[in-house]
Amino acid sequence: MAEPDQELSSPGAGQRLGAPETLGISTLDPTHKPPAMPSGRHVTIRVRMLDDTEELFDISQKASGKVLFDLVCSHMNLTEGDYFGLEFQNQQKMMVWLDHIKPIIKQLKRPKHTILQFSVKFFPPDHAQLLEELTRYLFALQIKQDLSCGRLTCNDTSAALIVSHIIQSEIGDFEESHCRSHLLNNNYIPDQMPLIDKIMESHSKHLGQSPAESDYHLLEVARKLEMYGIRLHPAKDREGTKLSLAVAHTGVLVFQGHTRINAFNWSKIRKLSFKRKRFLIKLRPDLNSSYQDTLEFLMASRDCCKVFWKICVEYHAFFRLFEEPKPKPKPVLFTRGSSFRFSGRTQKQVIDYVRESEFKKIPFDRKHSRVQHNTRVQLNSRPSPLSSPRHREVPVESGAPEDRLGSPSQHHWKESALVSAEDPLASRTTRASPSQQRNGHDDRKGSMSNTDETRGPTRQTLLDPLSQGVGSNSPHLSISSGHPLGMVNGQRSLELCSHSPDGRQPSPLTSPLLNDACSVRTDDEDEVRRKRFPTDRAYFIAKELLTTERTYVKDLEVVTVSFQSAVGQDEATPDSLKNTVLSTFEPLHKFHAGFLREVEQRLALWEGRSNAHIKGDYQRIGDVMLKNLQALKPLTANLHRQSDILLELEKAFKASRRLENLCRDFELQKVCYVPLNVFILRPLHRLVHYKQILERLCKHYPATHVDFRDCRAALADVSEVVDQLQGSLMKMENFQKLLELKKDLLGIDNLVVPGREFIRLGCLSKLSGKGLQQRMFFLFNDVILYTSRGMTPTNQFKVHGQLPLRGMTIRESEEEWGVPHAFTLLGQGQSVVVAASSLTEMEKWMGDIKMGIEIAKTSNGPSSELLTSNLTDNKCPEDSLAEAESEDDMAASHTSLEKPTHHRGNTMVHVCWHRNTSVSMVDFSIAVENQLSGNLLRKFKNSNGWQKLWVVFTNFSLFFYKSHQDDYPLASLPLLGYSVTVPSDNENIHKDYVFKLHFKSHVYYFRSESEYAFERWMEVIRSATAPSSLSQVLNSKDPH
Repeated sequence: MAEPDQELSSPGAGQRLGAPETLGISTLDPTHKPPAMPSGRHVTIRVRMLDDTEELFDISQKASGKVLFDLVCSHMNLTEGDYFGLEFQNQQKMMVWLDHIKPIIKQLKRPKHTILQFSVKFFPPDHAQLLEELTRYLFALQIKQDLSCGRLTCNDTSAALIVSHIIQSEIGDFEESHCRSHLLNNNYIPDQMPLIDKIMESHSKHLGQSPAESDYHLLEVARKLEMYGIRLHPAKDREGTKLSLAVAHTGVLVFQGHTRINAFNWSKIRKLSFKRKRFLIKLRPDLNSSYQDTLEFLMASRDCCKVFWKICVEYHAFFRLFEEPKPKPKPVLFTRGSSFRFSGRTQKQVIDYVRESEFKKIPFDRKHSRVQHNTRVQLNSRPSPLSSPRHREVPVESGAPEDRLGSPSQHHWKESALVSAEDPLASRTTRASPSQQRNGHDDRKGSMSNTDETRGPTRQTLLDPLSQGVGSNSPHLSISSGHPLGMVNGQRSLELCSHSPDGRQPSPLTSPLLNDACSVRTDDEDEVRRKRFPTDRAYFIAKELLTTERTYVKDLEVVTVSFQSAVGQDEATPDSLKNTVLSTFEPLHKFHAGFLREVEQRLALWEGRSNAHIKGDYQRIGDVMLKNLQALKPLTANLHRQSDILLELEKAFKASRRLENLCRDFELQKVCYVPLNVFILRPLHRLVHYKQILERLCKHYPATHVDFRDCRAALADVSEVVDQLQGSLMKMENFQKLLELKKDLLGIDNLVVPGREFIRLGCLSKLSGKGLQQRMFFLFNDVILYTSRGMTPTNQFKVHGQLPLRGMTIRESEEEWGVPHAFTLLGQGQSVVVAASSLTEMEKWMGDIKMGIEIAKTSNGPSSELLTSNLTDNKCPEDSLAEAESEDDMAASHTSLEKPTHHRGNTMVHVCWHRNTSVSMVDFSIAVENQLSGNLLRKFKNSNGWQKLWVVFTNFSLFFYKSHQDDYPLASLPLLGYSVTVPSDNENIHKDYVFKLHFKSHVYYFRSESEYAFERWMEVIRSATAPSSLSQVLNSKDPH
């Protein structure tokens, strides 16, 4: 038979000695049942797991290898099983992988005497691509095995760091005597004794790190090692020099000893084949290369060649193809070559499947760990999926893996725990009986949680699976902070997704985590209140003025009180900055506090709640607005100075690193719930709000109404001011957005330059030598930047390249590459192929890029030399991709060793990353100007009661408070990706004025008090994600 000729295609720390069980959280597709067993004689197969336990599986001899493998994955409740395989020693004493297609009887000659090893088969370049906690735990066990047996070699520093993460996972926080005793009794690396002190030193730095976080950081260190995931296959070159061949996600590697001496990328390989003992690599023609067209390596036998060839075929298909290759038709007369093919899902299919599917959360045992997961959610009883099937009572977490909050006794790390973006159960500590738990949700009618009582109202925020994230099946914002206590807006929360130690890629998405017991209003009370208060539409418009003014005064206090106390009093703050801020915001705060009191008094009279004996027509608001807007006119002269404050801040940051750190720390406080620069521009946006409210009043009133004349006069006054400030507002919003993006980007020297305008940011999949890679793109009026989530604790995005718009062309290329919604950007000397998540996204991107190209042709915009000198794009496309997108960059090389710098992890950039969507400058402007506040009743999908909350909409998010007096929100919910609709009849929501927020399986119901409020909430939420085009940026904006 002729030899095969394969053609390659290219497209918490908890209680250290706590409970005897240690649980993680896995997910299981409800349809994921054990595979059907073919008829025939059964045989018992022994499988050794990664935690060294052995399991027995009864299976038919006629069953294929995939049936056995699916049975093992089902037993472990493993969703991402495609990264793993079963290997065994064949009759030639070679370790080979179980073929999924062939019957077991043809592969295992003596099944009763053969032990199959469950092992990691495919090692991805980025551990953040592993979306499940269980998957990362199994990878960590594999690294532990490889390190112990000497297969994974590294220097002493890396070895000590890896072992320190292992023992943190196993015994918990550092205690010198206990740690030393544990190391003396357990060997993790060959010749461990000289490194004990170094291991203990590293272990002492992991205080508060949970087992899931330890797995994450362990993989972060391991993935940078040269021997990570490498299985050496001995060979010789033509001169007889002893070498080893290996395969990785990038291509075929050549080693001499444990040193890599060559690498052949998949994009450069045309064909892999073998003839007898010779393994052949046929390269694509390259005039710049000194290699021959075909490279030849001599291996020990034909079987050795075939084993290595098979794993090469599987690696190529898994990491490079979009879907499983279809089997070739059987020839009629004779066959040539092997019929072997890759069987299973590709990595892209696995990631898409986990992100888009809904799973049930179930526990798993960490066999060697004595650290109990930190959780406030009681867990159901289920057998451990990793150990032998035996029934016992264990706590089962009913939330997502990230739904872990500390108990009061573990206060030092509980606030760093991740909170599910979508699961409201995270706010409960009371034990729920099985009768109370249905489909992973409680009947939320209990009392306040004990932890909430001790901690008080603390907002928990997660940016998702992202979805999980935002990387996974639910909309979390990704967790990629390298610091166990990564802070998000003042909450200690690990950021959601892409790189979540708890699981999903993540999610950034935050969700309301309030207890239903607070402020629940009964239906009778609601009806009484509705009958007592006025029903005139003008009243509800006036009430919107009241509710939004309350929020605005609170926002002014963020600058005048909180910012001044945190930053303004520091000696590093220049006097000019202090004076500018005080002279601008103090008078505004004083004026609007008085205006708010007048509005509150007028609404109280309108409602008849006080001074009812006073006679007079108080059922109007125009006179109050007219008087105060005329009084506000002298202060509007200072509003032109908002840009001066932004410039002063930027200059001060450049002059003082201390001041920059102070402001960054202030932005992480709970009270600063949106970026500081957004608060600076609030006075300008508030004038737009007044104009919108007055327009609605004038439209509602007939010309003969007593309030019409005052409202029209007030509208004329405020419109005059808004028109004068409109041009300045657009420039300041653009400047503010550039400053905000500068904080999110790593690798840019001069993003903020005169003439540069932001147009759109969002996620696109970039086609590179590694296949489709998720990238964040930033479109400006002169250049496109593409970035990836940096593997750094700062949650920033690392710039990989830039594409100047001048001279660029763009074309659709779906048919050319076979990738849905793909288009090609052709620049000067380079081209980039990207794919959008949907047809709508593709149209928005292509429309804005084409408009940007036209602008670049006619304008003398800023220079597009943005990137630092260590990143160049003037090489051939393949070379530049291979280097610029290398994950082993120096910027991320010290993330586990250095103290991380806190950074906002829930900005819109992170939300877009985890929701795989995009946002334009027009969207930002509309979302900021369409602020809305008020009381809403909220209900979860499976709960019974309605919970009263104070809700603020701004910056594409809903922020939840117990009342309007609170200084900071308890929770937040980014709305990108959500849809807002009216509940259907079969949802049994028999109430008026209810709207429904829905993202995949995550559903929230909100109930407003009037038809007007209902319409306004629907309007502003829809505006948060409405498609918009660049042409809106170029014209004067209508603030509607």
